[in-house]
Amino acid sequence: MEPGNGTQIAEFLLGGFSEEPELQPLLFGFFLSMYLITMIGNVFVILAIISDSHLHTPMYFFLSILSFSDICLASTTVPNLLVNIQTQSKVITYAGCITQIFFFLFFAGLDDFLLSVMAYDRYVAICHPLHYTVIMHPRLCALLVLLSWVMSVLNSLSNTLMTLRLSFSTHVEIPHFFCELNQLIHLACSDTFINDLVMYFAAGVLAGGPFIGIIYSYSKIVSSICAISSAQGKHKAFSTCASHLSVVSLFYCTGLGVYFNASGTHSSHSSAAASVMYTVVTPHAEPLHLQSEE
Repeated sequence: MEPGNGTQIAEFLLGGFSEEPELQPLLFGFFLSMYLITMIGNVFVILAIISDSHLHTPMYFFLSILSFSDICLASTTVPNLLVNIQTQSKVITYAGCITQIFFFLFFAGLDDFLLSVMAYDRYVAICHPLHYTVIMHPRLCALLVLLSWVMSVLNSLSNTLMTLRLSFSTHVEIPHFFCELNQLIHLACSDTFINDLVMYFAAGVLAGGPFIGIIYSYSKIVSSICAISSAQGKHKAFSTCASHLSVVSLFYCTGLGVYFNASGTHSSHSSAAASVMYTVVTPHAEPLHLQSEE
């Protein structure tokens, strides 16, 4: 890549959250504790699903894949953040930044698709209970997960390759705690029209499509729940969806808010705070699925 001054850029600087020395131990403790809870909680979910034959169902199969994705999503940003806080360094190499963008987009996209697949699973379970085992057979479940992986890779790869064509000045500080694509693009010296086009098109199609699918699934679910005569039946049906729907709301409200905020480069602190929600807090909340749906 050729930056604006004709020399190859070797590294970026990450703005982080605060440079106040007294806040660094608090930030380090907060992110370390959240990261460890995320790791332990999601590993517990995966091991519990594997070891318990009663949990070998499509819903928990998707949940185990989602937990794995959440572990990887948190691991793309938090360890580097912890190292930077501990060493009081803001530096990330160019190769490290591009790699972080690729894997962050991949696992965030995978989370997106898996949440929509789980919504479809709940739709079939509640709206077509008698045909659930026929529709959600293992081959279809594996195909849905494979399709989610392929679409996530294509999205991540296209955005990452488009980033490689950009030029930057020799000293670039990203006003974020990780290499966030939207922030990085708008710091480039070269024309970013095509990058913006690809990024917003991918966000609109690959995030908007699953989101519409989730809305449709839950509209049908609500209609079916309202048609249930007994209060106990309504409560049981709603309880199988409540935790999933809460995580969907958190993920989309914060994630899409960052990428579709036209003033994202001028509100870096609010953008970083929103990113914490779907990079750290949302993966931390996923293990609650197992407790609320058992």
